[in-house]
Amino acid sequence: MNSRSRREQGSAPSSGGPAAPRSLTRRRQWLFRLLALVLPAALLLGASEAALRVAGYGYVTDFFRPSLIRGQKVFIENDQFALRFFPPQLARTPEPLVMPAPKPVGTFRIFLLGESAALGDPEPAYGAGRYLKVLLAERYPAVKFEVVNVAMTAINSHAVLPIARECARQQGDLWIVYMGNNEMVGPFGAVTILGAQTPPLAVIRLNLALQTTRVGQLLTALGRKLRRNSATPSSWGGMEMFLRNKLPPASPHKKTAYHHFQHNLRDILKAGLDSGAKVVLSTVAVNLRDCPPFASAADPGVPQGRHEAFEQLCAEGDRAEEQGLWTQAVGQYEQAAAVDPHFAELQFHWGACLLHLTHTNSASEHFQLACDNDALPFRADSGINDIIRQEARRRAGDNLLLCDAANALAAESPAGICGKESFYEHVHLRFDGNYRLARAWAAQVERLLPERTRAAAAPGWAPQELCERRLGLTDWNRCNVIDEVLRRLGHPPLSSQSNNRRRVEALQRWQRSLREKMDGAAAVRAREVYQEALKHAPDDHYIHEGFADFLEAVGDYSQAMAEWERVREIIPHDYLAVFRTGKLQAMQGKRAAAESSLRRALAMHPDLSEAWYDLGEIHLLERKPELALEDYREALALQPTDARCHAHRGLALSRLNRQGEAILAYGEAVRLEPTFWEAHFELGLLLGLQNDLPGAAKEFGEVIRLKPDYAAAHANLGVALFKQGQMAEARGQFEETLRLEPGNKSARAYLAQLQTGARPPGSTPP
Repeated sequence: MNSRSRREQGSAPSSGGPAAPRSLTRRRQWLFRLLALVLPAALLLGASEAALRVAGYGYVTDFFRPSLIRGQKVFIENDQFALRFFPPQLARTPEPLVMPAPKPVGTFRIFLLGESAALGDPEPAYGAGRYLKVLLAERYPAVKFEVVNVAMTAINSHAVLPIARECARQQGDLWIVYMGNNEMVGPFGAVTILGAQTPPLAVIRLNLALQTTRVGQLLTALGRKLRRNSATPSSWGGMEMFLRNKLPPASPHKKTAYHHFQHNLRDILKAGLDSGAKVVLSTVAVNLRDCPPFASAADPGVPQGRHEAFEQLCAEGDRAEEQGLWTQAVGQYEQAAAVDPHFAELQFHWGACLLHLTHTNSASEHFQLACDNDALPFRADSGINDIIRQEARRRAGDNLLLCDAANALAAESPAGICGKESFYEHVHLRFDGNYRLARAWAAQVERLLPERTRAAAAPGWAPQELCERRLGLTDWNRCNVIDEVLRRLGHPPLSSQSNNRRRVEALQRWQRSLREKMDGAAAVRAREVYQEALKHAPDDHYIHEGFADFLEAVGDYSQAMAEWERVREIIPHDYLAVFRTGKLQAMQGKRAAAESSLRRALAMHPDLSEAWYDLGEIHLLERKPELALEDYREALALQPTDARCHAHRGLALSRLNRQGEAILAYGEAVRLEPTFWEAHFELGLLLGLQNDLPGAAKEFGEVIRLKPDYAAAHANLGVALFKQGQMAEARGQFEETLRLEPGNKSARAYLAQLQTGARPPGSTPP
């Protein structure tokens, strides 16, 4: 008799008649009590979730969204994906993508996962993934390669993991994983400003799981309101947002961030390999040789007296370095390091001196220490790359290969240390750098292709020049990218780096050399490059966008609008084509059409501050300063650090005769953008009208410092000096005005007054 039978027999009554009711065991009692508590709560949560969904509250958390474009089922990006990881005002959006669903027969689909460097920032059209696609297509013309770039700016492994799990359901043949730069500063990182710093991994994952529900999203929103923190920026401000968050080298948060990265990376690799995809896991290359640390943290354990000695030794080392006394400088830095070896700036200068002495191995070690101890850690350090190599060894096999990109790029760099030959600044790659990275990836991708495919390879990899022709890259596009990089280099912490002036000057020289060649004949050749590229890839929206930018630059507005219309057909869900069409319409004086296009762009992307700014421009041209002020108010609510918007708000206020407010608006513009010479000039004019002559003179002097050949600044400074009785100085400014602009009647008239000994009104004769 089995045990179940015995229990049933033992519970039977000893005599006939009705059975006695069985008493509940203690375990069952607790089970019923738990159900009594949980079931109503679960029903309430379920009802709340349903009600919130019906009411339209919340957002979809998937990375891919199903859509229909020209009758074809596709997946597109979800522009709300990042809301789980960022406060709404700081959320980043993915680049537009269109991925056929299901994957077309004969297509080899590659997913590229990572952050801004993997994306190709500052211009994804010319990122490493784009070069990779051309390299593979040219070497294997019979295969249709599809590179789906799912990288995003500002994210880290916590956000890459859910993207990877979605990619695992999308028929990928191969994944490339290139991430690690944002592990300390991104969501849940060691110095993040985006929320809690390095909470336990289980807490992070529970938080992210809850936010897949509308109830969780509501609770998160309420929690943010209750914890409203003035330190959280009101809009995205790039690297500058992190200036107050420094990470000491010995911080326990750093160790926790490494732990999180390793676990996330393991789960990402598992998702890829379990899906049947093959994986290229890449180390992350960063600028070591030409990127000083962004900040250094002194060891708090060093006694005050020793700290003073440390500063003295560093100062002596700096002086010796400036004089080219490299050996002497190395000696000073070595002594300083005996006091505080983790001071990042010290390690960088030590490495630079060793490099001058051609001690390249030692130099490389110190450059790496400078990166590892950087108190503003925007670069993947040796700890990150060591974890990547460990995980590659752990999962090594036929389906996973390591691409040691850090070493591959170093091997093609002077002295074997990565620097400005590949990078604009700390991690973002130049055109040459993206090509080098793509070549490194391609070599490993090729090893993972089917043997039958490899047997049909064309000889050699396509050279960089051919890749760039296929991508439609011309000097016009190069200049646009340099403009964006120069803009970034004008802001901290990049602007505060010791080599920034030289870096900016080098980029400006490069840009000038490009523009010198951009004549009519070059424009004809460039047009041919775009047309040839589009023959190879007629549905490549990036090439159409680059062509549209070129056409706008050469004044062919109608054809530029046609290219933007083609972009809109390819990616109809994206706002950019509608927005750029509105700008072109405004440039042609078609203000009503422009306003309509800009408002449609805002309906598609309500956080587009640039569209509000352009509407303000239109309303100023239409002599509607009140409406322009409303537009600028909307723009500044989204981007309060936009100096241009503050300046044009000042113009609208001045047209309404609200001069005091206009002065404040221009003042804010020059505070945010000290090199904004136009704002300095307009502020000088307003101060002059308010009879603040010293203030006006100061602003015109700043304009002259920034733009020495601007005749109007010299003329107005001359007037301000003349009215203050500074005759000799005024004469010099008027003479310079006439040198720059011989026909300036005002300057000539003032000089005539000075020659007759005239004095400014209200002055007392000597």
